[in-house]
Amino acid sequence: MQKVTAAVIEKDGAVLIARRKKTDRFGGVWEFPGGKLEPGEIPEDGLRRELKEELGVETSVGPFLGGFPYVSAHFAIELLAFRVIILGGEIVLNDHDEIRWVRTADLGDFDFAKPDLPLVGLLLGRPFDQSQ
Repeated sequence: MQKVTAAVIEKDGAVLIARRKKTDRFGGVWEFPGGKLEPGEIPEDGLRRELKEELGVETSVGPFLGGFPYVSAHFAIELLAFRVIILGGEIVLNDHDEIRWVRTADLGDFDFAKPDLPLVGLLLGRPFDQSQ
């Protein structure tokens, strides 16, 4: 099962979400920034690397929020979610076509990638049924 990281970045009561470019796999859906780990890479290091590559920012990876397995006919991943703080840099869009700072309560209003839905549920304080 491929390990994939996700960052929950909060600022002023809002959470950063990013929409994948329409030309990418899962294009047009929202996600928490992050990405696949390289062989031998620990999750925190991989998440810092991915956020630098995707958004151009330096970060500090904080508490682990949980691991969320997702299996489909095409792939199987475990999404490893962490709280993250941006330390420096200006956000640039390398892998996404839009970012938004969204109130946590409004996360349910966005079309998230299926692997991210259990994390949305966690942040909203309600379990998510993956059969939906």
